[in-house]
Amino acid sequence: MQGLEVTVLLGLAILLGTVLAPRLRVATPLVLLVIGLALGFVPELRQIELPPETVLLLFLPVLLFREAWTTSLRSVRRSLRYIVPMSTLLVVASAFAVAGVATWMGVPWEAALVLGAAVAPPDATAVAALGRLLPERTFMKLKAESLTNDGTALVLYSIAVSLLIGDQITPWEITGMVLVSYLGGAVAGVAVAALAFLALRRMESTLTINLTLALVPFVAFLLAEVAHASGVLAVVFAGLIVAWISPRITTAMSRRSADATWPFGVYLLNGALFVLIGLEIQLVLHEISPSEIGVLLLITVAAWIVLAVVRYLFQWLFSPFSRPATGSSRSVRHRSRVVSTVAGFRGGVSLAIALSVPLTMADGSPVPGREAVVFITAGVIVLTLLVQGPLLPAVIRWANLPSDDAAIEEFELAQRAISGAALAALDDLAAEHGISDVVKDRARREGYERLELANARALARLRAAEERDRDDDDMMVGDDEAASRMGPVPPGPDGDDDGRRPAGRLEMIAVSDDIDLTQRSPLIRHREATRLRLAILDRKREVLLRLRREGTIDDLVARRILADLDIEEIRARGMDKAAD
Repeated sequence: MQGLEVTVLLGLAILLGTVLAPRLRVATPLVLLVIGLALGFVPELRQIELPPETVLLLFLPVLLFREAWTTSLRSVRRSLRYIVPMSTLLVVASAFAVAGVATWMGVPWEAALVLGAAVAPPDATAVAALGRLLPERTFMKLKAESLTNDGTALVLYSIAVSLLIGDQITPWEITGMVLVSYLGGAVAGVAVAALAFLALRRMESTLTINLTLALVPFVAFLLAEVAHASGVLAVVFAGLIVAWISPRITTAMSRRSADATWPFGVYLLNGALFVLIGLEIQLVLHEISPSEIGVLLLITVAAWIVLAVVRYLFQWLFSPFSRPATGSSRSVRHRSRVVSTVAGFRGGVSLAIALSVPLTMADGSPVPGREAVVFITAGVIVLTLLVQGPLLPAVIRWANLPSDDAAIEEFELAQRAISGAALAALDDLAAEHGISDVVKDRARREGYERLELANARALARLRAAEERDRDDDDMMVGDDEAASRMGPVPPGPDGDDDGRRPAGRLEMIAVSDDIDLTQRSPLIRHREATRLRLAILDRKREVLLRLRREGTIDDLVARRILADLDIEEIRARGMDKAAD
């Protein structure tokens, strides 16, 4: 088929899956995979092959960069005890366990080790697409694990392929490959992020900023590949760093534009990848002789079961070395391990590794076991997506893990903190920018109204939580006790001696009536209000980033509030000026 026909076909498949998924109450990636499998029954469509370099060089950099961009750096730092062993030792253990079972069932050892390296790492894009029902903390840990474990799998793959084609590898060479892969990938990612920082801090155009950001994952991947390091780790490091520094080196309009376009582009690539996986599975299925399919299906199911068992046992064995959540019981930790096991999906990375196996040996003979590796890898992907995917919501409901309200609490805290800081600095900002009292008092009223609304929302949430957790006899909570939890409120003209005021009795500062309005036209007042609003937004943004830097609030919470501040800035400046 021609490229245009394939593009139209993929677009129609993604559209159909997007329409059907909500009606079927099934995750969209699962529907797209089934559509790909169904399209594979058409002989002409089975001619569409998925070159491994397409996944490695086109899909993965963009998908991984976006997942790294939306991953909390604070969560990564706090979960290193979980992430490091899960992304290294677990991958090795899973690979060798699958290789042992496959060898016992008749697959040559070298090919079985390639198979183990291919199916060992959970896929970041699959986890992100299917794991949204997980508690926030669990979801972030799984994402971080999936973003970093591909480096280990690719090192294992390189070793296994060398053995498969007859090369000899010494332990020193293996150690060097591991060090180069991890350290080289990290250095490449940090270097590209530093270059992006130097370039972006000099840019103001929305178009040039977003074009630079779009190049970052590809440049990081290319630099790492040239150095024979892990391109996956390079993209992840670059994404985490650029996401952290972007609020200080990009504009409000560029951030809003990126947040609008990147999710759509990633959705298209992700959808196309799942459809192509379905087509590729049909292609492999028709290339295997019917006499071998039965045995390969048994090996596929066995490998899938081994992956789940090893993942659960590994978490159980390493639980004494991890830091359990505060107040978590043994039962909660067991249910959490079960949820993590079911959420270990495989996806495009596994298929790309399997397809990358060479076709021939050095003497021109076919590589033994290649067809089996591709078939079993594709089968494991299908089982994880089509069995574990629909099963995950039921497992999450069964687990009944404790609710995670940390993000909500931090969001409310940050809103009150930045609003209070802006009100405290209002007089200084007005004097600095030459703002009249009329405009300043109007801004003060609006600030108090926002702060009062934030306090009321937080109070309502606290009361709702208390009503859920307490017995009927303990449901009534005094207004004074609830108000005391809200923290300090900026004092008004008639504030109490200690600078606190009950949220429900907050009084507004009166508008000053001693200004000659004839001396200031509405246009002048509008310009003053715009200058003051922009100064207030800068102050709020400064306090917000300080809270993020100190670890008081999470990266994703800060990004959510920053998006609201960006929208306010665009409204204040006007679309045309904000886009300059």
